[in-house]
Amino acid sequence: MKLFGTDGVRGLANTAPMTPDVMMRLAMAAGSVFKQGEHRHTVVIGKDTRLSGYMIEPALTAGFIAMGMNVVLVGPLPTPAISMLVSSMRADLGVMISASHNPYYDNGIKFFGPDGYKLSCDVEKKIENLVSGKITNFAKPEDLGKAFRLESASGRYIEFVKSTLPSSVRLDGLKIVIDCANGAAYHVAPKVFWELGAEVVIMGDQPDGFNINANVGAVSSNAMCQAVLEHGADIGIALDGDADRLVLSDEKGNIVDGDQIMALIATAWQKSAQLRGGQVVGTVMSNLGLENYLEKQGLELVRTNVGDRHVGDYMRKHGGNVGGEQSGHIILSDFARTGDGLVAALQVLAVLVDSKKPASQVCRVFEQTPQKLKSVRFQNGDPMTSLAVAKAIKEMEADLGKTGRVLVRKSGTEPLVRIMVESESSAKLDKVITYILDAMDQENFLEKSA
Repeated sequence: MKLFGTDGVRGLANTAPMTPDVMMRLAMAAGSVFKQGEHRHTVVIGKDTRLSGYMIEPALTAGFIAMGMNVVLVGPLPTPAISMLVSSMRADLGVMISASHNPYYDNGIKFFGPDGYKLSCDVEKKIENLVSGKITNFAKPEDLGKAFRLESASGRYIEFVKSTLPSSVRLDGLKIVIDCANGAAYHVAPKVFWELGAEVVIMGDQPDGFNINANVGAVSSNAMCQAVLEHGADIGIALDGDADRLVLSDEKGNIVDGDQIMALIATAWQKSAQLRGGQVVGTVMSNLGLENYLEKQGLELVRTNVGDRHVGDYMRKHGGNVGGEQSGHIILSDFARTGDGLVAALQVLAVLVDSKKPASQVCRVFEQTPQKLKSVRFQNGDPMTSLAVAKAIKEMEADLGKTGRVLVRKSGTEPLVRIMVESESSAKLDKVITYILDAMDQENFLEKSA
Protein backbone atom coordinates (compact mmCIF):
# COMPACT_ATOMS: atom_id res chain seq x y z
CA MET A 1 0.00 0.00 0.00
CA LYS A 2 1.34 3.42 -1.01
CA LEU A 3 0.86 5.66 2.02
CA PHE A 4 3.30 8.54 2.10
CA GLY A 5 3.04 11.51 -0.22
CA THR A 6 4.87 14.83 -0.31
CA ASP A 7 3.92 15.62 3.30
CA GLY A 8 3.09 12.48 5.23
CA VAL A 9 -0.09 10.46 4.79
CA ARG A 10 -3.27 12.17 3.65
CA GLY A 11 -6.70 11.25 2.33
CA LEU A 12 -10.47 11.34 2.74
CA ALA A 13 -11.43 10.61 6.33
CA ASN A 14 -12.76 7.09 6.98
CA THR A 15 -11.62 6.00 3.53
CA ALA A 16 -8.37 4.13 2.98
CA PRO A 17 -5.77 4.95 4.09
CA MET A 18 -7.40 7.25 6.67
CA THR A 19 -9.35 4.45 8.38
CA PRO A 20 -8.99 3.21 11.98
CA ASP A 21 -7.53 -0.15 10.96
CA VAL A 22 -4.87 1.36 8.71
CA MET A 23 -4.06 4.05 11.29
CA MET A 24 -3.55 1.46 14.03
CA ARG A 25 -1.37 -0.56 11.70
CA LEU A 26 0.57 2.58 10.76
CA ALA A 27 1.20 3.31 14.44
CA MET A 28 2.41 -0.23 15.07
CA ALA A 29 4.76 0.00 12.09
CA ALA A 30 6.15 3.38 13.18
CA GLY A 31 6.50 2.10 16.74
CA SER A 32 8.40 -0.93 15.47
CA VAL A 33 10.88 1.31 13.65
CA PHE A 34 11.39 3.78 16.51
CA LYS A 35 11.37 1.35 19.43
CA GLN A 36 15.14 1.41 19.88
CA GLY A 37 17.03 1.05 23.17
CA GLU A 38 15.96 -0.09 26.64
CA HIS A 39 14.28 3.11 27.89
CA ARG A 40 10.52 3.53 28.14
CA HIS A 41 9.58 4.76 24.69
CA THR A 42 7.28 7.73 24.23
CA VAL A 43 5.29 9.22 21.37
CA VAL A 44 3.63 12.65 21.39
CA ILE A 45 0.34 12.91 19.48
CA GLY A 46 -1.32 16.21 18.55
CA LYS A 47 -4.17 17.04 16.23
CA ASP A 48 -6.12 19.86 14.66
CA THR A 49 -9.86 20.39 15.06
CA ARG A 50 -11.33 18.03 12.44
CA LEU A 51 -14.14 15.73 13.54
CA SER A 52 -12.23 12.71 12.24
CA GLY A 53 -9.41 13.42 14.68
CA TYR A 54 -11.57 11.79 17.36
CA MET A 55 -11.49 8.57 15.30
CA ILE A 56 -7.83 8.62 14.28
CA GLU A 57 -6.30 9.61 17.63
CA PRO A 58 -7.48 6.50 19.57
CA ALA A 59 -6.57 4.21 16.67
CA LEU A 60 -3.00 5.53 16.66
CA THR A 61 -2.89 5.38 20.46
CA ALA A 62 -3.88 1.71 20.47
CA GLY A 63 -1.20 0.88 17.91
CA PHE A 64 1.58 2.58 19.85
CA ILE A 65 0.49 1.08 23.17
CA ALA A 66 0.56 -2.37 21.56
CA MET A 67 4.22 -1.75 20.75
CA GLY A 68 5.00 -0.84 24.36
CA MET A 69 5.18 2.94 23.85
CA ASN A 70 3.70 5.50 26.20
CA VAL A 71 1.47 7.99 24.43
CA VAL A 72 1.36 11.67 25.40
CA LEU A 73 -1.86 13.25 24.11
CA VAL A 74 -1.74 17.03 23.78
CA GLY A 75 -5.00 17.70 21.93
CA PRO A 76 -5.35 20.49 19.36
CA LEU A 77 -1.98 22.19 18.88
CA PRO A 78 -0.08 23.50 15.84
CA THR A 79 2.12 21.10 13.91
CA PRO A 80 5.32 22.98 14.94
CA ALA A 81 4.33 22.50 18.58
CA ILE A 82 4.59 18.74 18.10
CA SER A 83 8.03 19.13 16.55
CA MET A 84 9.12 21.25 19.52
CA LEU A 85 7.64 18.95 22.16
CA VAL A 86 9.19 15.78 20.71
CA SER A 87 12.64 17.32 20.99
CA SER A 88 12.18 19.05 24.35
CA MET A 89 10.62 15.96 25.99
CA ARG A 90 13.20 13.57 24.55
CA ALA A 91 10.36 11.55 23.03
CA ASP A 92 11.02 8.93 20.37
CA LEU A 93 8.40 10.06 17.90
CA GLY A 94 5.87 12.81 17.24
CA VAL A 95 2.62 12.52 15.32
CA MET A 96 0.42 15.34 14.08
CA ILE A 97 -3.09 14.43 12.92
CA SER A 98 -3.93 17.06 10.32
CA ALA A 99 -4.61 17.62 6.64
CA SER A 100 -3.21 21.14 6.94
CA HIS A 101 -5.10 23.54 4.64
CA ASN A 102 -7.51 20.89 3.26
CA PRO A 103 -11.25 20.89 4.10
CA TYR A 104 -12.59 19.09 7.19
CA TYR A 105 -13.45 15.88 5.34
CA ASP A 106 -9.77 15.14 4.68
CA ASN A 107 -7.24 14.19 7.31
CA GLY A 108 -3.60 13.20 7.46
CA ILE A 109 -0.59 12.14 9.50
CA LYS A 110 2.74 13.94 9.83
CA PHE A 111 5.58 12.19 11.66
CA PHE A 112 8.50 13.80 13.47
CA GLY A 113 11.61 11.95 14.61
CA PRO A 114 13.24 12.35 18.04
CA ASP A 115 15.21 15.34 16.72
CA GLY A 116 12.00 17.18 15.83
CA TYR A 117 12.55 16.92 12.07
CA LYS A 118 10.16 15.32 9.60
CA LEU A 119 11.11 11.77 8.68
CA SER A 120 13.33 11.04 5.71
CA CYS A 121 11.94 9.24 2.68
CA ASP A 122 13.98 6.15 3.63
CA VAL A 123 12.40 5.94 7.10
CA GLU A 124 8.94 6.52 5.64
CA LYS A 125 9.57 3.64 3.26
CA LYS A 126 10.50 1.33 6.16
CA ILE A 127 7.26 2.22 7.93
CA GLU A 128 5.23 1.79 4.75
CA ASN A 129 6.70 -1.67 4.11
CA LEU A 130 5.85 -2.78 7.65
CA VAL A 131 2.23 -1.65 7.38
CA SER A 132 1.59 -4.32 4.77
CA GLY A 133 4.31 -6.66 6.08
CA LYS A 134 4.97 -8.56 9.30
CA ILE A 135 5.50 -6.86 12.65
CA THR A 136 7.04 -9.12 15.28
CA ASN A 137 8.21 -6.99 18.19
CA PHE A 138 4.88 -6.47 19.95
CA ALA A 139 5.04 -5.71 23.65
CA LYS A 140 4.40 -8.42 26.24
CA PRO A 141 1.24 -7.91 28.36
CA GLU A 142 3.28 -6.50 31.23
CA ASP A 143 5.14 -4.11 28.91
CA LEU A 144 2.17 -2.43 27.22
CA GLY A 145 2.34 1.34 27.07
CA LYS A 146 0.08 3.85 28.77
CA ALA A 147 -1.66 6.99 27.53
CA PHE A 148 -2.03 10.29 29.36
CA ARG A 149 -2.84 13.90 28.58
CA LEU A 150 -0.23 16.63 29.02
CA GLU A 151 -2.19 19.63 30.21
CA SER A 152 0.88 21.89 30.14
CA ALA A 153 1.57 21.31 26.42
CA SER A 154 -0.12 24.48 25.15
CA GLY A 155 1.59 26.60 27.82
CA ARG A 156 4.98 25.15 26.90
CA TYR A 157 4.43 26.02 23.25
CA ILE A 158 3.16 29.54 23.97
CA GLU A 159 6.24 30.32 26.05
CA PHE A 160 8.51 28.87 23.38
CA VAL A 161 6.96 31.03 20.66
CA LYS A 162 7.15 34.17 22.80
CA SER A 163 10.84 33.50 23.47
CA THR A 164 11.65 33.82 19.76
CA LEU A 165 10.76 37.54 19.76
CA PRO A 166 13.83 39.66 20.58
CA SER A 167 13.73 40.56 24.27
CA SER A 168 13.94 44.26 23.45
CA VAL A 169 10.72 44.17 21.41
CA ARG A 170 7.16 44.54 22.70
CA LEU A 171 3.99 44.66 20.67
CA ASP A 172 2.32 47.38 22.74
CA GLY A 173 0.37 49.80 20.55
CA LEU A 174 -0.10 47.37 17.67
CA LYS A 175 -3.57 46.25 16.65
CA ILE A 176 -3.36 42.79 15.07
CA VAL A 177 -6.03 40.68 13.39
CA ILE A 178 -5.28 36.99 13.93
CA ASP A 179 -7.21 34.43 11.87
CA CYS A 180 -6.81 30.96 13.38
CA ALA A 181 -8.63 29.15 10.53
CA ASN A 182 -10.83 27.40 13.11
CA GLY A 183 -7.85 25.11 13.37
CA ALA A 184 -5.13 23.87 15.66
CA ALA A 185 -3.94 27.29 16.85
CA TYR A 186 -7.34 28.63 17.87
CA HIS A 187 -6.54 28.71 21.60
CA VAL A 188 -2.79 29.42 21.55
CA ALA A 189 -2.25 32.02 18.81
CA PRO A 190 -4.36 34.83 20.35
CA LYS A 191 -2.62 34.35 23.71
CA VAL A 192 0.85 34.76 22.15
CA PHE A 193 0.10 38.19 20.71
CA TRP A 194 -1.98 39.37 23.66
CA GLU A 195 0.67 38.43 26.21
CA LEU A 196 3.29 40.29 24.18
CA GLY A 197 1.26 43.48 24.45
CA ALA A 198 -0.80 43.72 21.26
CA GLU A 199 -4.45 44.59 20.89
CA VAL A 200 -5.84 41.45 19.28
CA VAL A 201 -8.84 41.04 17.00
CA ILE A 202 -9.57 37.31 16.86
CA MET A 203 -11.35 35.39 14.11
CA GLY A 204 -11.51 31.75 13.10
CA ASP A 205 -11.39 30.66 16.75
CA GLN A 206 -14.71 28.77 16.97
CA PRO A 207 -13.97 25.27 15.63
CA ASP A 208 -16.89 22.85 15.42
CA GLY A 209 -15.22 19.91 13.68
CA PHE A 210 -16.44 20.98 10.26
CA ASN A 211 -15.38 24.61 9.73
CA ILE A 212 -11.59 24.29 9.68
CA ASN A 213 -10.24 26.37 6.76
CA ALA A 214 -13.83 27.15 5.69
CA ASN A 215 -13.73 30.71 4.29
CA VAL A 216 -11.05 31.60 6.84
CA GLY A 217 -7.33 31.09 7.24
CA ALA A 218 -4.30 31.31 4.99
CA VAL A 219 -6.02 29.78 1.97
CA SER A 220 -9.13 31.99 2.30
CA SER A 221 -7.54 35.21 3.44
CA ASN A 222 -10.09 37.69 2.10
CA ALA A 223 -11.99 37.65 5.39
CA MET A 224 -8.81 38.50 7.30
CA CYS A 225 -7.98 41.36 4.92
CA GLN A 226 -11.49 42.74 5.29
CA ALA A 227 -11.24 42.54 9.09
CA VAL A 228 -7.98 44.51 8.99
CA LEU A 229 -9.76 47.32 7.15
CA GLU A 230 -12.87 47.21 9.33
CA HIS A 231 -10.92 47.38 12.59
CA GLY A 232 -8.20 49.75 11.41
CA ALA A 233 -5.57 47.17 12.32
CA ASP A 234 -1.85 47.58 11.71
CA ILE A 235 -1.44 44.10 10.29
CA GLY A 236 -3.34 40.84 9.78
CA ILE A 237 -2.07 37.30 10.26
CA ALA A 238 -3.87 34.30 8.75
CA LEU A 239 -2.75 30.79 9.69
CA ASP A 240 -3.74 27.55 8.02
CA GLY A 241 -5.45 24.63 9.74
CA ASP A 242 -2.34 23.32 11.49
CA ALA A 243 -0.57 26.72 11.76
CA ASP A 244 2.65 25.72 10.02
CA ARG A 245 2.10 28.43 7.42
CA LEU A 246 0.79 31.98 7.24
CA VAL A 247 -0.02 34.87 4.99
CA LEU A 248 -0.16 38.49 6.10
CA SER A 249 -2.21 41.55 5.28
CA ASP A 250 -0.82 45.07 5.50
CA GLU A 251 -2.94 47.88 6.95
CA LYS A 252 -4.43 48.53 3.49
CA GLY A 253 -5.75 44.97 3.14
CA ASN A 254 -3.08 43.84 0.68
CA ILE A 255 -1.79 40.27 0.92
CA VAL A 256 1.86 39.61 1.82
CA ASP A 257 2.91 36.12 0.73
CA GLY A 258 5.71 33.80 1.79
CA ASP A 259 8.22 35.18 -0.71
CA GLN A 260 7.84 38.70 0.69
CA ILE A 261 8.06 37.37 4.26
CA MET A 262 11.31 35.52 3.48
CA ALA A 263 12.76 38.61 1.81
CA LEU A 264 11.85 40.79 4.79
CA ILE A 265 13.33 38.44 7.40
CA ALA A 266 16.45 37.70 5.36
CA THR A 267 17.13 41.41 4.85
CA ALA A 268 16.71 42.15 8.56
CA TRP A 269 18.85 39.21 9.58
CA GLN A 270 21.54 40.16 7.08
CA LYS A 271 21.78 43.62 8.66
CA SER A 272 22.09 42.10 12.14
CA ALA A 273 24.61 39.48 10.98
CA GLN A 274 22.15 36.76 11.91
CA LEU A 275 21.64 35.36 8.40
CA ARG A 276 23.74 32.27 7.72
CA GLY A 277 25.20 31.08 4.44
CA GLY A 278 24.42 34.21 2.44
CA GLN A 279 21.32 32.54 1.07
CA VAL A 280 17.59 31.99 1.31
CA VAL A 281 16.19 28.54 0.53
CA GLY A 282 13.00 28.66 -1.51
CA THR A 283 11.38 26.33 -4.02
CA VAL A 284 10.93 26.23 -7.75
CA MET A 285 7.68 28.15 -7.17
CA SER A 286 9.33 31.18 -5.54
CA ASN A 287 8.85 34.33 -7.57
CA LEU A 288 11.60 35.51 -9.92
CA GLY A 289 11.30 38.92 -8.29
CA LEU A 290 12.54 37.40 -5.03
CA GLU A 291 15.57 35.93 -6.78
CA ASN A 292 16.41 39.24 -8.46
CA TYR A 293 15.98 41.17 -5.20
CA LEU A 294 18.23 38.85 -3.22
CA GLU A 295 20.88 38.98 -5.91
CA LYS A 296 20.99 42.78 -5.56
CA GLN A 297 21.52 42.31 -1.81
CA GLY A 298 24.46 40.00 -2.45
CA LEU A 299 22.39 36.97 -1.45
CA GLU A 300 21.49 33.78 -3.28
CA LEU A 301 18.09 32.14 -3.70
CA VAL A 302 18.52 28.37 -3.64
CA ARG A 303 15.55 26.53 -5.13
CA THR A 304 14.40 23.06 -4.05
CA ASN A 305 11.48 20.90 -5.12
CA VAL A 306 8.05 21.94 -3.87
CA GLY A 307 7.40 20.98 -0.25
CA ASP A 308 8.64 22.40 3.02
CA ARG A 309 10.39 19.11 3.81
CA HIS A 310 12.69 19.59 0.81
CA VAL A 311 13.41 23.14 1.99
CA GLY A 312 14.12 21.93 5.51
CA ASP A 313 16.36 19.09 4.31
CA TYR A 314 18.49 21.49 2.27
CA MET A 315 18.79 23.94 5.16
CA ARG A 316 19.77 21.15 7.51
CA LYS A 317 22.48 19.86 5.18
CA HIS A 318 23.89 23.22 4.09
CA GLY A 319 23.41 25.42 7.15
CA GLY A 320 20.96 28.08 5.95
CA ASN A 321 18.57 29.51 8.54
CA VAL A 322 15.89 31.24 6.43
CA GLY A 323 13.78 29.25 4.00
CA GLY A 324 10.25 28.50 2.94
CA GLU A 325 7.60 28.54 0.28
CA GLN A 326 5.61 31.19 -1.50
CA SER A 327 2.50 29.64 0.07
CA GLY A 328 3.66 30.72 3.53
CA HIS A 329 5.59 27.81 5.00
CA ILE A 330 8.48 29.69 6.61
CA ILE A 331 11.30 27.74 8.28
CA LEU A 332 13.55 29.70 10.61
CA SER A 333 15.95 27.01 11.77
CA ASP A 334 17.47 29.10 14.55
CA PHE A 335 14.15 28.56 16.33
CA ALA A 336 12.18 25.72 14.76
CA ARG A 337 12.72 22.55 12.75
CA THR A 338 9.63 22.88 10.61
CA GLY A 339 7.43 25.69 9.33
CA ASP A 340 5.91 27.76 12.13
CA GLY A 341 3.41 30.50 11.30
CA LEU A 342 3.57 32.13 14.73
CA VAL A 343 7.37 32.24 14.92
CA ALA A 344 7.56 33.75 11.42
CA ALA A 345 4.88 36.31 12.28
CA LEU A 346 6.83 37.48 15.33
CA GLN A 347 9.97 38.04 13.26
CA VAL A 348 7.97 40.21 10.87
CA LEU A 349 6.45 42.13 13.78
CA ALA A 350 9.93 42.72 15.24
CA VAL A 351 10.93 44.45 12.00
CA LEU A 352 7.66 46.39 11.93
CA VAL A 353 8.13 47.67 15.50
CA ASP A 354 11.77 48.57 14.91
CA SER A 355 11.02 50.47 11.69
CA LYS A 356 8.14 52.53 13.12
CA LYS A 357 6.64 52.44 9.61
CA PRO A 358 3.33 51.01 8.37
CA ALA A 359 3.23 47.41 7.17
CA SER A 360 2.50 48.52 3.60
CA GLN A 361 5.98 50.05 3.46
CA VAL A 362 7.83 47.43 5.50
CA CYS A 363 6.37 44.24 4.04
CA ARG A 364 6.45 45.16 0.35
CA VAL A 365 10.13 44.33 -0.02
CA PHE A 366 10.38 43.68 -3.78
CA GLU A 367 8.29 43.99 -6.91
CA GLN A 368 6.94 40.62 -7.90
CA THR A 369 7.44 39.42 -11.44
CA PRO A 370 3.99 38.82 -13.01
CA GLN A 371 3.12 35.15 -12.54
CA LYS A 372 0.31 32.89 -13.67
CA LEU A 373 -0.49 29.32 -12.67
CA LYS A 374 -2.72 26.98 -14.65
CA SER A 375 -3.71 23.49 -13.50
CA VAL A 376 -5.18 21.01 -16.00
CA ARG A 377 -6.27 17.40 -15.73
CA PHE A 378 -4.62 14.89 -18.04
CA GLN A 379 -5.34 11.40 -19.38
CA ASN A 380 -3.87 8.79 -21.76
CA GLY A 381 -0.41 8.58 -20.27
CA ASP A 382 2.09 11.04 -18.88
CA PRO A 383 2.50 14.39 -20.67
CA MET A 384 5.82 14.93 -18.91
CA THR A 385 7.34 12.07 -20.95
CA SER A 386 6.21 13.50 -24.29
CA LEU A 387 8.95 14.78 -26.61
CA ALA A 388 6.47 17.17 -28.23
CA VAL A 389 5.50 18.68 -24.88
CA ALA A 390 9.16 18.92 -23.82
CA LYS A 391 9.95 20.69 -27.10
CA ALA A 392 7.16 23.21 -26.53
CA ILE A 393 8.41 23.95 -23.03
CA LYS A 394 11.99 24.50 -24.27
CA GLU A 395 10.77 26.81 -27.01
CA MET A 396 8.88 28.94 -24.49
CA GLU A 397 11.87 29.01 -22.14
CA ALA A 398 14.01 30.28 -25.01
CA ASP A 399 11.38 32.88 -25.88
CA LEU A 400 11.34 34.24 -22.32
CA GLY A 401 15.11 34.15 -21.87
CA LYS A 402 16.28 35.76 -18.64
CA THR A 403 13.13 37.85 -18.33
CA GLY A 404 10.94 34.95 -17.20
CA ARG A 405 10.57 31.33 -16.19
CA VAL A 406 8.47 28.30 -17.13
CA LEU A 407 7.79 25.49 -14.68
CA VAL A 408 5.66 22.48 -15.63
CA ARG A 409 5.18 19.75 -13.04
CA LYS A 410 2.79 16.96 -12.16
CA SER A 411 0.75 16.85 -8.99
CA GLY A 412 1.86 14.16 -6.56
CA THR A 413 -1.70 13.27 -5.55
CA GLU A 414 -3.95 13.50 -8.63
CA PRO A 415 -3.77 13.50 -12.45
CA LEU A 416 -2.99 17.21 -12.76
CA VAL A 417 -0.27 19.12 -14.55
CA ARG A 418 0.52 22.56 -13.19
CA ILE A 419 1.98 25.14 -15.55
CA MET A 420 3.58 28.17 -13.91
CA VAL A 421 4.84 31.03 -16.03
CA GLU A 422 6.62 34.21 -14.97
CA SER A 423 7.48 37.07 -17.28
CA GLU A 424 8.34 40.73 -16.97
CA SER A 425 5.82 41.12 -19.79
CA SER A 426 2.35 40.24 -18.49
CA ALA A 427 1.15 39.85 -22.07
CA LYS A 428 3.35 36.78 -22.52
CA LEU A 429 1.84 34.78 -19.65
CA ASP A 430 -1.26 33.53 -21.50
CA LYS A 431 0.71 33.04 -24.72
CA VAL A 432 3.19 30.67 -23.07
CA ILE A 433 0.53 28.67 -21.22
CA THR A 434 -1.61 28.35 -24.35
CA TYR A 435 1.36 27.17 -26.42
CA ILE A 436 2.20 24.39 -23.94
CA LEU A 437 -1.46 23.37 -23.57
CA ASP A 438 -1.81 23.16 -27.35
CA ALA A 439 1.14 20.76 -27.44
CA MET A 440 -0.50 18.59 -24.78
CA ASP A 441 -3.82 18.73 -26.62
CA GLN A 442 -2.26 17.66 -29.90
CA GLU A 443 -0.82 14.62 -28.10
CA ASN A 444 -4.32 13.86 -26.73
CA PHE A 445 -3.34 14.31 -23.09
CA LEU A 446 -5.99 16.83 -22.06
CA GLU A 447 -9.36 15.74 -20.77
CA LYS A 448 -12.16 16.81 -23.08
CA SER A 449 -14.97 18.85 -21.58
CA ALA A 450 -18.41 17.29 -21.78
